[in-house]
Amino acid sequence: MAEAVRGAEHRVLLDDYEVGELAVAFDDKPAEEILAWAVERFGDRLAVCSSLQAESLVLFDMAWRIDPRVRIFTVDTGRMPEETYELIDRVRAKYGVEVEVEFPDASELARMTGRHGINLFYQSVAKRLLCCEVRKVEPLKRKLAQLDAWVTGLRREHWPTRSNIRKIDVDHDHDGIVKLNPLADWIHEDVWAYIHAHDVPYNRLYDQGYTSISCACCTRPTTAGEDPRAGRWWWEQGAPKECGMHCSIETGGFEHELEVLLDDVVRGRAG
Repeated sequence: MAEAVRGAEHRVLLDDYEVGELAVAFDDKPAEEILAWAVERFGDRLAVCSSLQAESLVLFDMAWRIDPRVRIFTVDTGRMPEETYELIDRVRAKYGVEVEVEFPDASELARMTGRHGINLFYQSVAKRLLCCEVRKVEPLKRKLAQLDAWVTGLRREHWPTRSNIRKIDVDHDHDGIVKLNPLADWIHEDVWAYIHAHDVPYNRLYDQGYTSISCACCTRPTTAGEDPRAGRWWWEQGAPKECGMHCSIETGGFEHELEVLLDDVVRGRAG
């Protein structure tokens, strides 16, 4: 176990060896057991990260049943569908909690859109990734700097970049805090069986054929036979179906890919 100091705040972080042992021990354990351990270990320094998609709301429902004081946060990119904003209010009403909302830095956003336009993400993969960086990744970093552990709804069947995720890991991209993926071994049917069994609020866009939901401008419904993430950035060819919030943590490879793709535009953020 490693001790760390951030400013005047003293924290206890878990090292790679300890987390490796925990990952092995919890790999075949149910999600509820992992969440119960995390709630006890981290208390209010733990939060569920939710993009208001099905998986993260399943996890929040589980965690809330363990401790109604558990925290949930989301990143509002400023381009979310109305159905997502409406869902935030339904979650607040059902569980009686505050949904903590993080926003992009206004000055960063102004520089980016002033230089590249409001809809820069349609121009190139690099500019789409820049938009994701400003609207999603940077707000996430600011939030995680306040936590010791975070919970995500990542599943191994989502996408190839997520196929090897562990249920408990060290998040080296965010000061070595603990990252928990309790649904790593769940399949699509498990998620929706839990939602229907426990009356978990979900985004109404799922009923309209959406299978992965993010910004309104970057998400469309999918058709039968399409990959569930095919509706994300559908105009791109051969590009990763990732925004950078998670992928570099699991693989390390996307971090380099992101750096290369952004090389021709990232300097514009300071312009």
